Amino acid sequence: MLLCRAVTICQNVARWGQGFRRGVLHPGLSYNPSHCQSVSSSGSSPQPSAAQGEGKYRDSVLLPRTDFPMKLTGQKIVDRELEIQRLCGFSELYSWQRERKIKKEYCLHDGPPYANGDPHVGHALNKILKDIRNRFEMLRGRQVHYIPGWDCHGLPIEMKALGELGTSGLTPLQIRQKAREYAEGAISRQRAAFQRWGVMADWDQCYYTFDGQYEASQLRIFQEMHGKGLIYQDYKPVFWSPSSRTALAEAELEYNPQHVSRAVYATFPVTTPPPKLATLSEEWSSVAVLVWTTQPWTIPANQAVCFMPNAKYSIVKSADVSQLLLVATERIASLSAALGTQLDTVDSFTGSELEGGICQHPTIPGKEVPLLAANHVTMGKGTGLVHTAPAHGMEDYSVASHFKLPVECMVDEEGRFTELAGPELHGQPVMEEGTNKVLSMLKEAGTLLKEEDCVHSYPYDWRTKQPVVIRASKQWFIDTGSLKDKAKDVLQKVRVVPESARASLLAMLDRRTYWCISRQRSWGVPIPVFYNKETGEPLINKHTVSHVAKLFSEKGSDCWWELPLDSLLPPEVREKSKVDKDVEYERGEDVLDIWFDSGVSWAAVLQDWEADSSSESTDSPLSWLPFPSALTPESDPRADVYIEGKDQLGGWFQSSLLTSVAMRNKAPYKALVVHGFAVSEKGEKMSKSVGNVVDPDTVINGGENPSVSPPYGADVLRWWVAESNIFSEVQIGPNTLNSAKDSINKLRNTLRFLLGNLQGFDPRTQAVDPKDMYYVDQYLLHLLRDYSLKVTDAYSEFDASRAIRLLQGFISRDLSSFYFSIIKDRLYCDAEDSISRRSCQTVLEEILDGVTRSIAPVLPHLAEEVYLHAPGHDEGETLFRSGWIKSSSVWKKPGLEEAVEGACAIRDSFLSSIPGRNSAEYDLTIAIEPGLFFELMESLQEVPTSTCSQLTELMMASRTTLVSEMPRDLPTDTLTSRGNFLINLEGGVIREESSYSVAAVPTSLHRCPRCRRYTTESPDCLCPRCQTIHARTL
Repeated sequence: MLLCRAVTICQNVARWGQGFRRGVLHPGLSYNPSHCQSVSSSGSSPQPSAAQGEGKYRDSVLLPRTDFPMKLTGQKIVDRELEIQRLCGFSELYSWQRERKIKKEYCLHDGPPYANGDPHVGHALNKILKDIRNRFEMLRGRQVHYIPGWDCHGLPIEMKALGELGTSGLTPLQIRQKAREYAEGAISRQRAAFQRWGVMADWDQCYYTFDGQYEASQLRIFQEMHGKGLIYQDYKPVFWSPSSRTALAEAELEYNPQHVSRAVYATFPVTTPPPKLATLSEEWSSVAVLVWTTQPWTIPANQAVCFMPNAKYSIVKSADVSQLLLVATERIASLSAALGTQLDTVDSFTGSELEGGICQHPTIPGKEVPLLAANHVTMGKGTGLVHTAPAHGMEDYSVASHFKLPVECMVDEEGRFTELAGPELHGQPVMEEGTNKVLSMLKEAGTLLKEEDCVHSYPYDWRTKQPVVIRASKQWFIDTGSLKDKAKDVLQKVRVVPESARASLLAMLDRRTYWCISRQRSWGVPIPVFYNKETGEPLINKHTVSHVAKLFSEKGSDCWWELPLDSLLPPEVREKSKVDKDVEYERGEDVLDIWFDSGVSWAAVLQDWEADSSSESTDSPLSWLPFPSALTPESDPRADVYIEGKDQLGGWFQSSLLTSVAMRNKAPYKALVVHGFAVSEKGEKMSKSVGNVVDPDTVINGGENPSVSPPYGADVLRWWVAESNIFSEVQIGPNTLNSAKDSINKLRNTLRFLLGNLQGFDPRTQAVDPKDMYYVDQYLLHLLRDYSLKVTDAYSEFDASRAIRLLQGFISRDLSSFYFSIIKDRLYCDAEDSISRRSCQTVLEEILDGVTRSIAPVLPHLAEEVYLHAPGHDEGETLFRSGWIKSSSVWKKPGLEEAVEGACAIRDSFLSSIPGRNSAEYDLTIAIEPGLFFELMESLQEVPTSTCSQLTELMMASRTTLVSEMPRDLPTDTLTSRGNFLINLEGGVIREESSYSVAAVPTSLHRCPRCRRYTTESPDCLCPRCQTIHARTL
């Protein structure tokens, strides 16, 4: 059966060879593509062109003509981009695409940038990445949903707004007014920059977290979560910033790996031996528990010492001290080295046997603390026994909750010891003088065994860059512990790019047992709670929150301070809340964490909020948005993607996920794209003090000294973003920008060549049907289709850098080095309206259109500029309103690739035999044994010998002769080469490897003065083709 199949195919191929000469490829042929080596324009045998023409023939040569500039420099770049934005309606594009009647929608939810300063390259990286995706989706025919937003509250804005004044003497409303003005100024500057970068949006309709409608929506989510028991008030340890005087969440911390702490080894003398070990040793009276801590200031707040129940512990004796020490057995060797003394084991036992033991507090006479089992104890560092201060440690607090220990916070909001710490410590900063005093107290009590400096990673306030402490205080929390399992489950259905970021997101989620959402500041959304003046009990329910939310929606959150209490908590709300009218209340002073602010943006932007049925207002709080029903009720109210920097793994990605899971049991996004940070060309973090900051405004418009900081324009900035590996740190600097500029100029050169050769060509009336084209022209359409599919896939995968590499490869390999070199003679010297030239122009127009559309998401200014010069569309039409690359499936024809790439293989063998010489000065004889390969080559040359066949064009030679056997009487100066070419048809059913040989001899023909090819019989005479064409011009 297989043999019969092979015979049938061979018969078909024989017939197909004749069909090929008529321009029709046999539909039954298939193949495996083989590589076609390109001929560099600076290579060994460049094709002579008619770039100059000669004398009287110059005017008959069709050289490229276009007013599209090769490159733009200086202020011309800036002016041209602004002109393009105006001419092509950049500012109206978003609204136009929203009005299209299209069912498919693409939603990219904008993570709000912080409104606390001027735009920087981090903004550029993020906003341009988003715009590349949005423009790609719009070109593909989707209706893009993208509403820019700003995160407007928080301490950084408050600090910058007040400057050196601080909050001293200012009322909350005065602070808020200054902060609002500062935020509005920052928003205005950032918005102008984003528009200049070409970011597509309706910039008159954005969302702001200080907008009253947004705040009202936020309060309703707060109430829903409170009603579900997910938000609660409690007294527990939180990260506290003495420099900011507020609680912080994990996402608001930076870790300083070079922080130096005063670590100590301190002893807790055993006063009551553990009952199970009381008879083990008669020396318990001289035994002390040894602990190690990097925060000795917390020792006065100690309430217990914890051990690991399953670990081994030992009583050891040191030659240097008379006291016996209780330590973990596996830590003995390390402790001997750290203490510089030999430790000999006296007794050993399991940790669980320590239960019931009691120790003397090392600094407070008469105070005893228990030995308690705990799972958080580790053996990586220290002694295997952990000093436990419930008010100053998260794990410590868990132990206290389990064993009902007191939680006594001895540190105030400024980071100083309170009266509770005793007169010796009262008022001293715990991280400075307070630590020194505690060390002195340990020495006086004889409980300090050793003191040392410890360099380790320590949390700092991300705003003030100062160290934080952990202190217990009364705050509002989200119970993330009850949300984590569901959050992890829904994350499994979310695509994360790169996938490696998923592990980081899950790890950060795991570490978050609760989320402190209250802040002790003025600039934020007030937590809508009232406190009983007498008991301190909070009053918060759906009636109070709904009323406050309605007020915020109408008046903004300033009304929390502006209105009298009776307006915030009117009699009718008191009645619904079943509160006695005589009970006095006061409004709360805390505001919500800004991560909660931005974390509920999905509710404001992605869906309409359905007001609670008991609410007095049924108006949607989203009526301020440009599209109140932004996503139709039938659609999934989730964003297709969130795109942000890697710092948002513990920030906005996580806060959005937790609030969305809490409210509706699903993630607010279908995909997450996590990019790196912008850094200097040396890979360093940008810093004004170092002088390596790159200002995007300077990149676009130039600096004070144009020779040092020339204007590059927005497209260079966009190219930098697209070309970079965004999943690692993204470097930027003069070298990077110059490289981007050079790449764009090379691209402009190619586009200019295409435009110049399409002068006077109208594809609507003069295009050639693919089946009537030259085979190399058809082959380029085949390559163009392949390129368009790959570049579409690259953009779809959020990989603009791969799209750039594909573009550069297609231009350099397939166009500049191959196709353009081959077609110049036909393009310049064939008759203007000949089928051969129109065939070529048809392909050039398709290439121009495909390449221009493929770069449009990255370089919108250049793409529209090219489109203004391109043929085939009406005046006033813009590229972004005309769709994506229009490749056709008919361009991929079976057998076409084999034919052209087979000829290229022969040409490569020929060129390798004449290194450094001009291929146009040679006559070729190509001998191929009879078979499929011969049939393919015969289809490219209908007569045995020709100077103008498609095969000769591909060979870039003077004249080509195709034979089945090489003649024996070759001239003595003949250069020969040989090779093999494998044809793979029918998916491998037919595989035929054919050998060929090439004989190259210097041509006897002379150079034509018009086309400069060696195709004429007599010197200084025109070749037959040029004679015919020239005669028409007389």
